[in-house]
Amino acid sequence: MARFRYSMQSILNIKMKMETQAKQEFSTARAALDEEEERLQALYDRKSGYEEAGTKLLCGTLKLREINENKMAIRCMEDYIDKQRISVNMAEEKLERARERLAEVRMERKTHEKLKEKAFDAFLMEEKRQESKEIDELTSYTYGQRRSEESARSVSV
Repeated sequence: MARFRYSMQSILNIKMKMETQAKQEFSTARAALDEEEERLQALYDRKSGYEEAGTKLLCGTLKLREINENKMAIRCMEDYIDKQRISVNMAEEKLERARERLAEVRMERKTHEKLKEKAFDAFLMEEKRQESKEIDELTSYTYGQRRSEESARSVSV
C-alpha cells in the first residue's frame, strides 16, 4: 500500500503554529485584563477605606484639616478609579481582538484539516480502485492460464 502524503502539510503545520501563538496572545491578554481588574478593585477598596475613615472623623471632635485631607484623598481615588476604568476597557478591547484572531486562526486550521481529510479519503478510494484493478488482472491472468492448460490437455489427448 502506498503512503499518504498531504501536499499542503506545511501550510497546515503553519496554521497550527499560528493557532498556538494566538492562544498565547489570548491568555496574555486575559492575564492583563485580570491584573487591571484587580488594580481597579484595590482602588475601590482603598476609596471605601477613606470613606470609612471620613465617617469616623465626622464623629466626636472635628478636625477640619484631617477632614479636608480625607476629602482630597477620596477625590484622588475617584480620579485614579476613572483612569483605571479606562485601562480596564482598553484591556477588554485587546482581549476581544485576541479572541477574534484566535477564532479566525482556529477556523483556518480546521478548514485545512478538513481538506486533509478529504484528500485522505480520495487517496483511500484510489487505493481501493487500484487494488480492485490488480485483483481483476490477477484473476484474468489465472483464468487465462487455466484455459491455456485445458486447451493444451485437450490437444494432447
